[in-house]
Amino acid sequence: MRSHAPFLVGRDSQLTLLERAMARAREGHGGVVFLIGEAGVGKSRLAAEAVGGALGSGMRVLRGRSSTTGPAVPFRPLTEALMSLFRGGEPLDDLALGPYRPVLGRLIPDWDTGERESSSMVILGEAVLRLLLAAGRGQGQLLLLEDLHDADPETLGVLEYLVDNLEYTPVLLLATVRTDFSDALDLAQSARRRGVATLTELPPLTRPQVDEMTAAHLGADGPKSVPAAVLDRLWEDSTGSPYLVEELLQSMIGAGTLVQGTDGWRAVGDLRRDVSSTLARGILRRIDRLGTQGLTLLSAAAVLGRRFPLTVLQRMTGVEDRALLSHLHAGVAARLVIPDEPAPDWYSFRHSPTVEALFTQMTPGQRADLARRGARAVEELHPGLEGDWCALAAGLRCEAGDRVEAGLLYADAGGRALAAGALGSAVTLLSRAEGLLADADDPQARASVLENLLPALAEAGDFTRAFDLAEDLHALGGTGLSAVRLVTLHARLAKVAHTAGRWSDGNRQIDRAREVLATAPDEATEAAVDVTAAYLALDTPGSDRTQHAEKLARSAADTAERHGLPVVACQARELLATVARERDPEESAAMLQQALATAERHRLPLQRMYAATRMGGNAWLAEGDTSGLLAAREEALRLGSVNIMHTVDGILILDAVLRGDHESAQSAADGCLAVVRRLRLAPAVRYVLMARAVLEAHRADRAAMETALAAFTEWDGAGSQEEPLSLGLARAFCALLEEDRDLARAELRSVQTLEAGNPSTYHLGGTHGLVLLLDVLAGDAGRARHEEITATAMARMRWNRQFVLLADAVLLGREGAGPRAAAAVESALAVAQPYPLARHLGLRLVADAGHRDGWGDPVGWLRRAEHYFHERDVAAVTGACRAGLRRLGAPVHQHRSGTSRIPEKLRAQGVTVREFDVFRLLAERLSNKDIADRLFISPRTAEKHIASLITKTGAANRADLCARSAAFRG
Repeated sequence: MRSHAPFLVGRDSQLTLLERAMARAREGHGGVVFLIGEAGVGKSRLAAEAVGGALGSGMRVLRGRSSTTGPAVPFRPLTEALMSLFRGGEPLDDLALGPYRPVLGRLIPDWDTGERESSSMVILGEAVLRLLLAAGRGQGQLLLLEDLHDADPETLGVLEYLVDNLEYTPVLLLATVRTDFSDALDLAQSARRRGVATLTELPPLTRPQVDEMTAAHLGADGPKSVPAAVLDRLWEDSTGSPYLVEELLQSMIGAGTLVQGTDGWRAVGDLRRDVSSTLARGILRRIDRLGTQGLTLLSAAAVLGRRFPLTVLQRMTGVEDRALLSHLHAGVAARLVIPDEPAPDWYSFRHSPTVEALFTQMTPGQRADLARRGARAVEELHPGLEGDWCALAAGLRCEAGDRVEAGLLYADAGGRALAAGALGSAVTLLSRAEGLLADADDPQARASVLENLLPALAEAGDFTRAFDLAEDLHALGGTGLSAVRLVTLHARLAKVAHTAGRWSDGNRQIDRAREVLATAPDEATEAAVDVTAAYLALDTPGSDRTQHAEKLARSAADTAERHGLPVVACQARELLATVARERDPEESAAMLQQALATAERHRLPLQRMYAATRMGGNAWLAEGDTSGLLAAREEALRLGSVNIMHTVDGILILDAVLRGDHESAQSAADGCLAVVRRLRLAPAVRYVLMARAVLEAHRADRAAMETALAAFTEWDGAGSQEEPLSLGLARAFCALLEEDRDLARAELRSVQTLEAGNPSTYHLGGTHGLVLLLDVLAGDAGRARHEEITATAMARMRWNRQFVLLADAVLLGREGAGPRAAAAVESALAVAQPYPLARHLGLRLVADAGHRDGWGDPVGWLRRAEHYFHERDVAAVTGACRAGLRRLGAPVHQHRSGTSRIPEKLRAQGVTVREFDVFRLLAERLSNKDIADRLFISPRTAEKHIASLITKTGAANRADLCARSAAFRG
């Protein structure tokens, strides 16, 4: 009997689909195909046929398989597939990967820098995509991932990104998934609904196909050469499963009920037996033919899992090399096991029922003994339990009944997964450890697990479960747990609460930590508590929150210096820098430089990134410079820090709004919100919702602004650091764009009241800029108030400075210093250059004061503002500017198409579209008649336009006007 049919039976349409998909990939149009089917329906066989075709056409093939050994190992199929790129000796051009190369260290050990936090699957997915493109050889690539139903959550997270982005690449992703419910099947069905993947379900074989397959396996001339009773029994018992057809045939031949004679195949004896027992007996009968040692080897292999390493198998059984290989080759010949390519020295059972059949002939004690021997073998061969070995050893210890040892190993594996950013696997592994150690008499070990499980749950967004563990912390306090360990756990949970934006929960954990510290003081541990408490204090509503946070941070910094706690020192100085920013920018910069130096000296990449991010934030506030933030974001991308990336993204979204780039701000906000809401990163959600409210306010869309602010409130916006911005940048500006200056001032008074009760470290709410200008215009503030505001560091921040300068201009105008007032306006316009809405709104606000006090160019300012707001359909301000022009006796021009062609300076001088056409022709020094002929107007009309141009531009005469036109066109 053949081990395989010489050709595929009943899969012509599926094979044709795969061949077409591979042809398209070779042409640069990749895609995704999911092979869906029940176990044993032939998914792997069809995939193997596709691999043969791909290799035959010159495509590169990358293969990986999910594992059922122990808990899911993060990224196993991807790592296995990608590692084959580095085995052939061909150089790989990794320059195209740019900053994504370190991210791939999570999959490729040689590229692991160890300097990362948990990165999003989107980032890792993009990194994998770029690696696939960099590894292309112009002939296309087939990425085959088998048994995705057993895949870990991290692998599926990366694949979700890949399936959406392979269409215009030379890569075909082929994946096999069982029809049983799984996250992988859900991913495949979702991809099909989005139109980015093809699902090909392999149905059971039909009766004619089963007959044809049977004949092919037996080497018969056709179904007619096979006994009808055999064909009937195979059809009834296999239900069209190719795997069951093969196994039943093997069982029949092994049992002697199907024999081959000189006249062909014939049935002997009773074919009608229990199918499951027949299968098991048939499999065990084949194993028995391998001898006692063969049975021992395969039994030990089954305990290791469907995949098993030869080195471990040999160590746990003591079989020498020659005998080991001999039995394995016999197992391959018996179609029981196969080499697990491309992994060297690994084999796997062909089908899971083989493992189950082996288990039926083992007692629980025998299985536990083999598992214990397997665990010892793994630990002896791999003392450090690197990579997947730790999870394998943990699973074996668990099966052996060694609960404490298994729990400790799961804890170690979970800690490594957390450090590698594999959050789903970290939570799974650490949860197993916590469950195993919960009943053990080892509170220290369980506490060690919780120290990692708490931040893992927080990073994974499972805050509810993290807080449920708070009761366990209380119970651990009475089990002999050391005070330092218990305090550390409470501090970790407080940090989780801070990340989630849950101040009250965090403060409760700080209180519990301090209660324990009171009974067993420890200065170093208290410093870690103090620095976490400082961050919570800064976010907790209260009139003294900045002072309280600063006091705690200074205490933590001093203690950190004495006890050599570099992480605490960095965290404390970063917070102190934030608080110091409002009184002395130089002090803030010095604090951040100290934090940066400490991080570099102690090789703390994450703390270095945090310091760099705050430096970038300071530069943005001071001068509107985003380069530092962009550099920090690149560093966060390199390290995989999701929190910092989204924090920076929120600031960049607000910056885009203030710069008038509303479309990109809208798009970025939508994308960012989708992620941070899913991750439940409350501080990031609040900031982006605030920025979205500002966006709608700057569009003069009050209804949309109120919707965004309602969502902001739902995410605990009241009392937050962002609340003053929601009033000062959103509500106040919306009121000004509605020409309701009284409402705007009322909103700004609310900001002042709010900041008095809840001081904010976000200083763009208007209390040091816009409120001063509006109060000066209303006559409620004078020079003394102006000097009081300008003496603060916040007034020197670029956004605030434009309004402070305009307020100074209005005061100078009242004081009779007209030229200085006009110069102050020009200075304000230079500062406001990045912020078009604020710049033109400022001109509209000061124009009346300029006219009343006789200084500046109020007509020109109103014209510029009127044009800007007309273009953006802000009707109230446009109408107010036109009314102002009429009050000043200036003509109000109708807007015609082509206005945007007029330079801003000429437009501000009131030059119309037709006058600009005449102005451009004057560069050629044409006569009135020539100009009239060119523009199809009368010479008299041309003369009137030229006279109007001389008046509006202030030209000395026609010759001067011609020279100006020539200069413009030159």
